[in-house]
Amino acid sequence: MTVVDNQRSVFRFAPSPNGRLHLGHALSALLNQDMARAADGRLLLRIEDIDLSRCTPEFETAILDDLTWLGVSWEEPVRRQSQHLGEYRQALQKLIDLGLAYPAFMTRGEVKAYVFETEQHGRPWPRDPDGAPIYPPTDRERLATDRERLLADGCRHAWRLDIAKATAKLGRRLTWTETGHGPKGHIAARPEDWGDIVLWRSDAPSSYHLSVTVDDALQGVTHVVRGLDLFHATAVHRLLQELLGLTAPVYHHHRLVLGADGRKLSKSAGDTALAALRARGLTSADVRRLVGLA
Repeated sequence: MTVVDNQRSVFRFAPSPNGRLHLGHALSALLNQDMARAADGRLLLRIEDIDLSRCTPEFETAILDDLTWLGVSWEEPVRRQSQHLGEYRQALQKLIDLGLAYPAFMTRGEVKAYVFETEQHGRPWPRDPDGAPIYPPTDRERLATDRERLLADGCRHAWRLDIAKATAKLGRRLTWTETGHGPKGHIAARPEDWGDIVLWRSDAPSSYHLSVTVDDALQGVTHVVRGLDLFHATAVHRLLQELLGLTAPVYHHHRLVLGADGRKLSKSAGDTALAALRARGLTSADVRRLVGLA
């Protein structure tokens, strides 16, 4: 795995082709381009199409059309995650070889039942920063002989990071450099708040955390500009960077574009889709004003 070393600042916009772009995506794409131009840097486009069951070529084509209409330009070639699974597998294998990853056999239903039973006995179950239950310790504490038997039997499984082992191996606290709309400066990273994160899914290759960390390093990204909803996930990415020997970019988490209900926009909300706005006669300049960019 060769990491690109660039002298110029490198930014990236990385949408998933599982729906149409909306105003929130427009803010991120335009802000990446504005910041890249201000730094006399480069802007890359990455298509995050790991989830082969939801991502389609039609949505990718629509993304390219919407970005062109917005006036966003990027360097070729476009990186598609589905074409780089071997690089993610290589990173996973390194973590396995370090003894930091384990096969996880529990289904979503089993996790839900485990958490429900625990809380029925009056013991609140911890949640990660997104509000999801922390993965139970069942598979992490499983005997090696049991793991080997389940793997030999072809039982469906994911791979998870043993967060306690990983942070202990690192032996020091992590920070990241933040320049965005929330707290700024050197931010203390708390990857342990996420529990044993997924590295490789049972229903799709790789995971978001692993693939974006590897991609940013391989593409020489120096500035990650993305929404505040991913602020806390940066702690996980910093940990993976350290474990895999990858450089850390500067992070800039921007404000979110919220809907009328005060919630983050969804791809299912068609009225904020860029295609719908274009059909109503709005221009790219109108979109810039709508997302609060001069």
